[in-house]
Amino acid sequence: MPITAPGPLSLVPFVSVQHMMQLVLEIGIPRLLAEMASYIEEDFRRWKAFDKTPRVAAHSAEGVIELMPTSDGVTYGFKYVNGHPKNIREGRQTVTAFGVLANVGNGYPLLLSEMTLLTALRTAATSALAARHLAPPNPRTMAIIGNGAQCEFQALAFQAICGVDTIRLYDIDPAATRKAAANLSDSGLSVVACRSAEEAVETAEIITTCTADKQYATILTDNMVGSGVHLNAVGGDCPGKTELHRDILLRSDIFVEYTPQTRIEGEIQQLDPDHHVTELWKVIEGSAPGRRDATQVTLFDSVGFATEDFSALRYIRDRIAGTTHFQALDLLADPDEPRDLYGMLRRAAA
Repeated sequence: MPITAPGPLSLVPFVSVQHMMQLVLEIGIPRLLAEMASYIEEDFRRWKAFDKTPRVAAHSAEGVIELMPTSDGVTYGFKYVNGHPKNIREGRQTVTAFGVLANVGNGYPLLLSEMTLLTALRTAATSALAARHLAPPNPRTMAIIGNGAQCEFQALAFQAICGVDTIRLYDIDPAATRKAAANLSDSGLSVVACRSAEEAVETAEIITTCTADKQYATILTDNMVGSGVHLNAVGGDCPGKTELHRDILLRSDIFVEYTPQTRIEGEIQQLDPDHHVTELWKVIEGSAPGRRDATQVTLFDSVGFATEDFSALRYIRDRIAGTTHFQALDLLADPDEPRDLYGMLRRAAA
């Protein structure tokens, strides 16, 4: 059967997993995390320009599938992402994702990209960006409880963006801690493998929790969190899934991405619906205070929001320009006459 060549409007840049890995390694992980954080911060500063909605979620007993859309009026973006903790037992990723940028003016896609790796990178960049505004000055030590797929990205982001030089690791699965320690062995970080969460948080100015189980859990109890600590709660990201004891929340100043979404999915689902929280964009733009004193406990109740994915996709689109780290995907029909789609099909068979 004759195959017609793609028309000039058919092709959309596609960044595969292989392309993403090549791009990340070419740029270098520390530089990429810092640059991506700058894009995320820039979009937080223009927060009011974005359409915002809690993500559209399809929950099941096994996990969740979500769509995360947003638009700044010029460019539209969305991410498809799942979260299935049981996947690990089947040799699959807990989280997978892909995303799209499109032109609002004509609806045509501008970019299609893998976002499994990219989500890990943007989550870590957002965490470290928030900590730069909320953590104690010049932090040096961070505990990471939960040493799965997100762990190393968090460690490297806090090193690159906040200056952390010591990472204390704990996971209920010692193999996960050994994996993370081995992966970070040449990072320049001092890595300490701990035997308990209590041991891990000793001397830590920042505590990151990034566990995966879809359940109400108590990874940190109130007595484990001293004054002046910054908490980076990454793992709680859907209804019925938390990591922190409620008492910690009650004595923390809580910062969130988008309040309506976080009230459904974040640690604050444990609190009254009118409990005061501050949206991070207000701190970044200077209209609300972040860290005020040395004794304050700050909590970034991170669930991930669509503008961060938009920023990450925008960054990737800029960085692939002039490179070979993408392929032109024949994604869109482009008939000679826009109204003659059937004619294009007939001519292909001629």
